[in-house]
Amino acid sequence: MHRATTGRTLGLAVGLATALAGTGAQAQTAEVLHYWTSGGEARAVAALQEEFEAAGGTWVDAPVAGGGGDAQATVLRSRVLAGDPPTAVQIKGPNIHDWAAEGVLANLDAVAAEAGWDDILPPLLRDIVTYDDQYVAVPVNIHRVNWLWINPEVLAEVGAEVPTTWDEFNATADALLEAGITPLAHGGQPWQDATVFETVVLGLGGPDFYRQALVELDADALTSDTMIAVFDQMRRITGYVDPNFPGRDWNLATGMVMNGEAAMQIMGDWAKGEFAASELTPDEDYLCVPTPGTSGFVLNSDSFAFFEVEGDDRVAGQDLLAGLILGESFQETFNLFKGSIPARTDLDRSAFDACAVRSMEDLDSAVAEGSLVPSMAHEIAIGRAPRGAFLDVVTQHFNSDMSSQEAVELLLEEVELAM
Repeated sequence: MHRATTGRTLGLAVGLATALAGTGAQAQTAEVLHYWTSGGEARAVAALQEEFEAAGGTWVDAPVAGGGGDAQATVLRSRVLAGDPPTAVQIKGPNIHDWAAEGVLANLDAVAAEAGWDDILPPLLRDIVTYDDQYVAVPVNIHRVNWLWINPEVLAEVGAEVPTTWDEFNATADALLEAGITPLAHGGQPWQDATVFETVVLGLGGPDFYRQALVELDADALTSDTMIAVFDQMRRITGYVDPNFPGRDWNLATGMVMNGEAAMQIMGDWAKGEFAASELTPDEDYLCVPTPGTSGFVLNSDSFAFFEVEGDDRVAGQDLLAGLILGESFQETFNLFKGSIPARTDLDRSAFDACAVRSMEDLDSAVAEGSLVPSMAHEIAIGRAPRGAFLDVVTQHFNSDMSSQEAVELLLEEVELAM
């Protein structure tokens, strides 16, 4: 799996990039396969391309639209089987380890050592991008999933405070219903149902239970009284969404909060881009607070995995690209565009808004207290098959009169079949 790393240093790749390109001594080429093809995502990846080319590299853009990465996965599989993998590929979570286990990912340890990645990445994120304790991918960002977005003017109509527990959330939602206001903007898509579900798991069970149930897939946790309470809360939530929620895209739900049609939304910090696009100010026009319950941070992250490639120009291109991705300049630029926070924890925070700064502070606290957990809904915690089992059961429950007891029994059955 691992090629020799002699001479693969960040200082050589970045420090001499322009000079080498100018003299023709060493070309640096990177074909980048990704599915960031629209809006802020396309703008963000364009920033990486600009930095790469400014450093003397030749960027070969290979975007694949649609399917949240499913279409890209098909293209990647065919390329690898044909013996012609791209230089770098946008891949998430356990999928990185799956490719590493097949022996097709490159060793980035020399670049990582030169730049001190061990010292600037949260331990959980480091685990995601390493295999057998060797770097095979580079994280681009950190998204926090467990955010509650609030329209403060709507909340003020019923004299409610920001809910910090699920009991408070339910009381606030009931008051909003009585006032004829939709409490929760939601899109009825399986991944959105699962996003809400995992925030309830964290809020009612805490980080340790979250790991047992959604990462370790422990049978006792999946059928426990705590998990029954989670589905009980999900049933309460079904009464707080409007009847037109099925099939609604997440950004349209965010729009409901912005224009006052609904009071709140549970969604990751990519929702912030919608508020920013409307030139709204955090802590004034909208509030960003953790979802109710105990402390914790649900992490979602995008990464680029680097495949074994042939040709000195492509190897040199990998070194250059890997170094730039975790460089201070790109980490700031990209995450300002994307709405996420930097993957590295040592970056200056002055350019980021109040929501991002709070996310960074909460990430530091979560790392210190051991409450940083990977997102199940967003393909960080577990593989696609068991994740699919969660999505199927959570969505079935959300859209039916299935009891909580029936839900936990079906969940265990489906997860065991998927493992």
